[in-house]
Amino acid sequence: MPRPGRLQQAGQWMQRHGSTIRMIQWVVVAVYAFLIIVPAVTPLPDGSAHLWSNLTLAAQFVFWGIWWPFVLLSMVMLGRVWCGVLCPEGALSEFASKFGRGWAIPRWMRWGGWPFVAFGLTTIYGQMVSVYQYPKAVLLVLGGSTVGAMIIGVLYGREKRVWCKYLCPVNGVFSLLARLAPFHYKVSEDAWRRSYKEGEHGHRVIPINCAPLVPLRNMKGAADCHMCGRCSGHRDAISLTWRSPSEEVVTLGHKAANPWDTALILYGLLGIAIGAFHWTVSTWFVDLKQFLAAWLIDHNILWPLDTNAPWFLFTHYPEQNDVFSWLDGTMVIGYIVATGLVYGTVLLALLACASRMLGKSNATRLHHLTLALIPVAGVGVFLGLSATTVSLLRAEHLPLWWVPGLRLGLLAAANLWSAWLAWRVTSRHASALGSRLLAMVWFVSALAVADSAWYLMFWGFSR
Repeated sequence: MPRPGRLQQAGQWMQRHGSTIRMIQWVVVAVYAFLIIVPAVTPLPDGSAHLWSNLTLAAQFVFWGIWWPFVLLSMVMLGRVWCGVLCPEGALSEFASKFGRGWAIPRWMRWGGWPFVAFGLTTIYGQMVSVYQYPKAVLLVLGGSTVGAMIIGVLYGREKRVWCKYLCPVNGVFSLLARLAPFHYKVSEDAWRRSYKEGEHGHRVIPINCAPLVPLRNMKGAADCHMCGRCSGHRDAISLTWRSPSEEVVTLGHKAANPWDTALILYGLLGIAIGAFHWTVSTWFVDLKQFLAAWLIDHNILWPLDTNAPWFLFTHYPEQNDVFSWLDGTMVIGYIVATGLVYGTVLLALLACASRMLGKSNATRLHHLTLALIPVAGVGVFLGLSATTVSLLRAEHLPLWWVPGLRLGLLAAANLWSAWLAWRVTSRHASALGSRLLAMVWFVSALAVADSAWYLMFWGFSR
């Protein structure tokens, strides 16, 4: 047999050192628990606090300035290694399932829309309680999600990550971004068949516990794989292998694309998420709120202006001069939902026109073409989350002259990547050059619409 390459050896190392990976997971769990619990029970920082001297600010910077933006980046660069090696929720859910009831997974939990619904609801609720700013909100949102993961682990499956597979709010996002990863665990069907023949002659095969419930024999890409390494070398048929970053979108996307992926990309990442990032800097939001407040006062309807909502429903921190009225909270929800509907529907219409240029209306082709927007959608969420990073660094008076150029560079690279993927996708559905070029005109228009959101956030609203 030929000597395995370095990447394959890395996969085999992960398989042999599973105990080391479990130990790393528990270290991350301990750090995670410390960062979400301790700041929540300590006083909020005053105006003289700094990142290096205040635990609450440090935890805020770790979670929203480093942790989440670079977890998203890791999905594109490494696949779902975060999920399989570092994620505290996944580790706790799997651990809890060892001692649980082991019930069968119910049909309602298998519904394909949960990744979109969970992402949307969590994003909106996070803005209602200002999760990026306050540690109690972090404990409620992230801690609540972790408790939910453990409860699902206790009730369903046995040594499985049922929560991660079906209900995790970011599972769908991670699944989309991991399709761009430059390597994956590849399954050789020929080797798998040979292992069955050898099994008939007494060759013993050690079963593999795939915690995220991936059907190993039929695994084709990196979307669902948690990259934990447990299956590396299984039946001498699975190995960590390089691949083209376009393979899963262009080649496998035709069969894998579905309406819920389209909803998550267009109405989730390029809709709801944009609304969540926009409202804090939007002059439209301020103008509309002032108009409604004046209208309510003129008509002597004053209860929407009350600020008596509890902190776990709407932001309520009087000591920080940060309190939502019922109007504020309703406006936040309405702005995010409206932004999601407008951006998502406009993008869907443009992509439908692009798909129509390639032939008769076809839903599968539309969903396949939508996958080409993953780079732009992923970079957009990264830029939105990293805005918190920039704000925290700006408060420390660090030089940030390089930030606008970096943002433009990332957006330009993402647009080129998405356009290249779209061009490759069109070749799967049409051979006529004219049809493909016409489709690209509509697709580039969709890119311009997506880019307009970041122009408004970083440049337009600040003028």
